[in-house]
Amino acid sequence: MKPKLLERRNPFDRSFVSAKHSYPHFLNVWHYHPEFELVYILESTGTRFIGDSIKPFAPGDLVLIGEALPHMWQNDPVYFEKGSGLQAEAITLHFRKDFAGVEFLQIPEMLQIQQLLDRAGQGIVFHESNEEVKEMMLAIHQAEGFHRLYLLMLMLQKLAQCTDYELLSTQGFTHPGEKSGDLRIDKVYSFTFNNFRRNISLEEVADVANLNPTAFCRFFKKHTKKNYSKFLNEIRIGYACKLLLEERHNISEVGYESGFNNLSNFNRQFKGMMGISPSQYLNKYKVQG
Repeated sequence: MKPKLLERRNPFDRSFVSAKHSYPHFLNVWHYHPEFELVYILESTGTRFIGDSIKPFAPGDLVLIGEALPHMWQNDPVYFEKGSGLQAEAITLHFRKDFAGVEFLQIPEMLQIQQLLDRAGQGIVFHESNEEVKEMMLAIHQAEGFHRLYLLMLMLQKLAQCTDYELLSTQGFTHPGEKSGDLRIDKVYSFTFNNFRRNISLEEVADVANLNPTAFCRFFKKHTKKNYSKFLNEIRIGYACKLLLEERHNISEVGYESGFNNLSNFNRQFKGMMGISPSQYLNKYKVQG
């Protein structure tokens, strides 16, 4: 399935939408929407896909996603197990760029916020302490009238002044399906995000696009500028990095959990993509921590 366009209708007395969610797991759908999305993760862990970025998420994460940037929050497999008792909880804000009027962001006093929203086109994760932003998001959710808008402006200005952040998707990323109008590539993306932990044959993924394997290889390379095996390994290595940092599995188990069928192939692919071995990667982040 293609990245779904999610339509939101603002209440008649609200210019933007705030919500506090609690589900057994987040919506496991590759999607986009015309609103900016600010997400504060309260509970649950998993992998976030934002544009061409694949990173882990955990409680305390604060992420701003730009308009029409495809994304998905995929909880860890344990969240989909029957009777797990786990919950995925988040506070979210959705607002359009013109929520305060078409001209509003063009006034000089809004320059920093305008620049923040421009950066959000790649997706932003904020690394500074986010407790104050969390409290502001909760306050916005409970506020009414002008005070609600005032709090949103204060919060966006605070985020605009934050210097400890990371841009997620690569600059200039355009979703291949959106760019080409060919929705088959979106079906391939969605299928891969949901199945990369297991063996995927070329024939199987080609069938998702209703092509034979040879035609599929040409099709995928044309639309993404890379072959399918490289794309698949990028997803698997991104997931492996998440598992390594969690330290719940040894390196061999991480390889298998990420979709690699033997340790030597996992080590080779990891080093080729990250420039260091899985053990060196883990040691590097232990030292930094």
